[in-house]
Amino acid sequence: MKIAYFDCFAGVGGDMIVAAMLDAGLDVEFLKAELATLGLKNLDIKLTETRRCGLRALSFVPVVPEQQQQRNLQQITKIISQSKISEQAKETAITIFERIAQAEAAVHGKDPNDIHFHEVGALDSIVDIVSASIGLEALGVDKVYCSALSVGGGTAKCAHGPMPVPAPATAELLKGIPVIGGPGQYELLTPTAAAILTTVVDQFCPLPSMKI
Repeated sequence: MKIAYFDCFAGVGGDMIVAAMLDAGLDVEFLKAELATLGLKNLDIKLTETRRCGLRALSFVPVVPEQQQQRNLQQITKIISQSKISEQAKETAITIFERIAQAEAAVHGKDPNDIHFHEVGALDSIVDIVSASIGLEALGVDKVYCSALSVGGGTAKCAHGPMPVPAPATAELLKGIPVIGGPGQYELLTPTAAAILTTVVDQFCPLPSMKI
């Protein structure tokens, strides 16, 4: 059985999840070919090596147009459904976006189908979510485990203005999930990452018994 364990001691973003998968063996050319089937214009991804605390790391950055339109759940679902990625990856990605829509609807008092995505509706978040969905299947992951999620603190800039960390929709996504404040006074857990992990993780726990 192949296990994926996410150790989110200092938070996590959607791009970091994808970068970790690429470092774990997800083929970048395969990922690019799969993303191309989304039919999104002027879309590319940039990979660069970086260093954090003296250690090598991989940076994954979607390259998207500066001007981006807001999209609702139906539009995003259509983009994913009409792509040529696997049915399993489609199901995972759509489920993640449905969770986001439900969380946004809960905090804004609206119907999920009436939600127009802001941060998470942007192309880079679509790329992060679809890439993570593709990666889990391509890597042959059977079970996904994760540490408690470090959320940060203070306030974060959102489409509706400054919000406490975690932002309301992120907090809604985190219901029933173990979280930790800090280690910094800024947003360490992005809404995209919260949506991905709360959808795909089988169990939030300390590092399980496994071979690395």
